[in-house]
Amino acid sequence: MSEKILVTLHNGIKRISFNNPSRRNAVDSETIRAFDEAIEQSARDETRVVIVTGVGDSFCAGAELQSINPSEMAKRDVTTMIRDDVNPGIRAMRELPKPIIARVHGHAGGLGCNYALAADIIIASEKAFFGELFVRIGLMPDGGGTYFLPRLIGYHRAFEMMALGDPIPARQAFEIGIVNRVVSAEELDSVVDALAARLAEGPALAIAKVKAGLNFSLQTDLAGALEFEAVNQDDCFRSEDFKEGVTAFLQKRKAVFTGR
Repeated sequence: MSEKILVTLHNGIKRISFNNPSRRNAVDSETIRAFDEAIEQSARDETRVVIVTGVGDSFCAGAELQSINPSEMAKRDVTTMIRDDVNPGIRAMRELPKPIIARVHGHAGGLGCNYALAADIIIASEKAFFGELFVRIGLMPDGGGTYFLPRLIGYHRAFEMMALGDPIPARQAFEIGIVNRVVSAEELDSVVDALAARLAEGPALAIAKVKAGLNFSLQTDLAGALEFEAVNQDDCFRSEDFKEGVTAFLQKRKAVFTGR
């Protein structure tokens, strides 16, 4: 694991932090692959919730431009590089059957913005900014930006953000539907930690099915979504967590879910 990615796991809550604060947590190929590995490992270990964030004042400022030589990059197979390095991590985030919280406390730009968009919940500090900055250096977005953003805010706003490359503050991002909540910098950790703890204590199978169902619904029609619900609800009905949930409801106590 690269030192540019820090990973901790405690009580089922995994924290994955971009660790390049002197460069606003900009990422190079090594960091991107290490991030991919950390997300993929979360599907196999005791993780129940993932928090993605950054060390220092920024979330992730996108690609590490100081490591890029434009003339040399023009000669490389960029398509293969994006397919092999960037795309696996984005897919892993969406396919992970566990919730991911993006804790955005500062700049989330370029690929960093799209890492946040690939999460399931985005909690932002009032000091945060979100920007599809690719056009500023003559690029189009990658990392799933063209998929996630128009589904959140519509085509016209997404085009404006991507074609102009202007970052928007957290409050505006909340108002147009990019983030779930905006809190003060002082409240950010307590809000994120409480949310992570609540999700970690929830019925893991049901939450996984919620995530899978929402992802599937973006690719299908009403009939397909209804069929997905019918098939997958059967799995939930057969789970130990369902039995515990009903029992706790009847006994008027808090359910203690085990993820089974």
